[in-house]
Amino acid sequence: MEGRKSRENHPECAYAYVRIWQVRVSAAVEVAPSILAADFACLGDAIRAVERGGVSLLHVDVMDGHFVPNISIGVPVVASLRKALPDTIFDCHLMIENPDELIPAFAEAGATWISVHQEACVHLDRVLHHIMDRGCKAGVVLNPATPVETLTDVLDLVHHVLVMSVNPGFGGQKFIRNSLKKMRVLARIREERGLDFRIEVDGGVGMDTVEDIVRAGAELLVAGNAVFGHGDAKQNARQLLDAARAATLTRA
Repeated sequence: MEGRKSRENHPECAYAYVRIWQVRVSAAVEVAPSILAADFACLGDAIRAVERGGVSLLHVDVMDGHFVPNISIGVPVVASLRKALPDTIFDCHLMIENPDELIPAFAEAGATWISVHQEACVHLDRVLHHIMDRGCKAGVVLNPATPVETLTDVLDLVHHVLVMSVNPGFGGQKFIRNSLKKMRVLARIREERGLDFRIEVDGGVGMDTVEDIVRAGAELLVAGNAVFGHGDAKQNARQLLDAARAATLTRA
């Protein structure tokens, strides 16, 4: 109580307290299993397994066959999952053209976070506000060849920035190491500007890359094959999460 009164009497201290809290939240590392890599014949079992492994969010890849050369799940699957998993965070990654047209449908279906590609949005600022207006956390995604500088004017809006460390459209690709540089740049910008967006990475995340990824500044680790591709999904999720948390201790 004494600490709370002290902050109330000194607004500058209250602000400092909030900033420290935000930095701590941003620093928390989480694994987001990509359900695209799961066996859809027993998707519910797969999801329950990773939740027992310590996972609290799921990454949902949405592809339209136009923006990326593949087609995946859509609004009905998200709506069905939401009925079964009322408390789970759904991190919906829209790899689609004209994403603003489907944002209302995904929000209504139960998406918690919605991220859109910088490359797919002519009016990115407007699209991000559209997501927030629908009650979801807004994220923006960068393809491997897109520089961080294209996001300069929207970083104060977003909940997270997703760095693609493979070319989007297919799972099982090799990690593009140049993406580590983008994560470091984003972490530096966040610190310099006093922002609190989270840094997410998608593609090639596994036991052989997790330490470098976390040390570069990423906190949200999307993993598909590393979790669902072989062995026990619960154990894989737990092992990856433990390795990621251990790597935070060696951050520069």
